[in-house]
Amino acid sequence: MIDRNHPLPLSKQAKALRLSRGSLYYQPRPTPERDLRLMRKIDKLHTELPFSGARMLRDLLRLDGEKKIGRKHVSTLMKKMGIEALYRKPNTSKKHPGHKIYPYLLRHLEINRPNQVWATDITYSAPNLRRQSRKMLSKLEHVWNAFRETKEKTNWMPAPCY
Repeated sequence: MIDRNHPLPLSKQAKALRLSRGSLYYQPRPTPERDLRLMRKIDKLHTELPFSGARMLRDLLRLDGEKKIGRKHVSTLMKKMGIEALYRKPNTSKKHPGHKIYPYLLRHLEINRPNQVWATDITYSAPNLRRQSRKMLSKLEHVWNAFRETKEKTNWMPAPCY
């Protein structure tokens, strides 16, 4: 790719290959011996306790004699090694059998002008906010009904918002 002995300057070779000139001079540094030792210990601990994350591994390393080790360094080494803690992840893909599935009413409707369809999302309702949300929804319904009645009587359309 890059030929340092070619008569074409390095900057033009880099431009032709769409590389930054700084990447031509990059020399990777070898991993320090301390990090290699830590990575061996992390690998051993992770094999024994696969559910342990960076914080737990940091504490275990400190108990093992590594005094100056931080969570972020352990996390960096774990990423470098390609390991992560095994834990239960949220199961958001399965639908609950008791929840009702509402039909999508706009499936066959061609939407071709602004303000033809409005939507809102009310999926989250905390227990202490339910009363306020019911009041808000009743006001919203009242405003929507008044708007619809006015629109039907006068054939008025609001100006599009761009």
